[in-house]
Amino acid sequence: MIALSLLIVIGVYTYQYLRTAAQTPLGPSLPFIPQPLPATWTASPGAPPTQMGLVTLAPTIAFPTNTAGPRCNGPALMNVLVIGADTRGDNYTYGLGDAIRLVRVDFTTPKVTALEFPRDLWVEIPHISDNLDGQDHEKLNQAFLYGQPGFKYWDDPSEGSGLMALTLNKNFGANIDHYITVNMRTFEHIIDAIGGIEVDIPNEEVAKTSGLSVGKHFLNGAQALKLARNRQGGSFERADNQNLVVCAVRKKLASPQIITQIPALVETFQDNIRTDFTPEQLGQLACLATQMPPENIMLTSFPSDLFKQTRVYDPVFEKRIAILQADYTILTDFVFRFQAGTWPVPAAETSPIIDQEDAATECQ
Repeated sequence: MIALSLLIVIGVYTYQYLRTAAQTPLGPSLPFIPQPLPATWTASPGAPPTQMGLVTLAPTIAFPTNTAGPRCNGPALMNVLVIGADTRGDNYTYGLGDAIRLVRVDFTTPKVTALEFPRDLWVEIPHISDNLDGQDHEKLNQAFLYGQPGFKYWDDPSEGSGLMALTLNKNFGANIDHYITVNMRTFEHIIDAIGGIEVDIPNEEVAKTSGLSVGKHFLNGAQALKLARNRQGGSFERADNQNLVVCAVRKKLASPQIITQIPALVETFQDNIRTDFTPEQLGQLACLATQMPPENIMLTSFPSDLFKQTRVYDPVFEKRIAILQADYTILTDFVFRFQAGTWPVPAAETSPIIDQEDAATECQ
């Protein structure tokens, strides 16, 4: 679902700026979320578990930086929550957070890095206990559902996107500036509108979890959605399948024949996408997209060995349900390092003090 953000950042500005005041948000802004730690801190790559929210500080690992300042008149950094909602209709009344990514946009390097959050994490969701007889924990994907108009377990115009942002902050310390939310039907229609995508299945291992044979495949919207939602190999393999779609969309959007069609595409789909960006901010992102090498788009997930599949009794459903269990202090450390730009690093930059498993997938 994060692939849709690439479509937006390249094209929305072109059309929307001409119709709307540059600094008027296209949707309700996120509520104020307290920042738990200063933006300049860094954490050790292997910070041990401690009390929630506490970490062990260590010397910063030095990486090459661009000292020319942010490009495109943008901020130095921008953190964006991208949600793929599983509702199949054109509305956003209901729907779970089917795909959840935190996207770090670096206007100085320039670079875009996306971190996937497993939807089955058992988390504390603010503002729901009064509606669930004191129950304040559910799966992460339900944070979006409970904020939507169909449930409206909290009274904020940002709805499910805002409640998801608040949940990620409360459980993992994520600091989020903006959001983009897209439902499944819009995803299919956008893929069809750009003429489909081509994915390359590199080997048998990927073929087993993607449901496709080794080699190149041309996919329409419905087929791309099926690949992005395929859980044949498990939650982490599903994220890998979504990465295949992301890279394929990025490649297609870079083609000259599609770039000229983007303003018309945006006009068609703008009412089916939820975001709080202003046209001015989208213009900054669109500008950045033209200056960013493909290899500077990096897609990553938490190391899979941090998670354990288990079951917990859910009073809402009155049964035991499957969840992912993890030490949230460790995940919080990863999130802070992600937002500080010290994790992950490209495979080419790994060294004895940087675990090879920390390397991210790069779109070529």
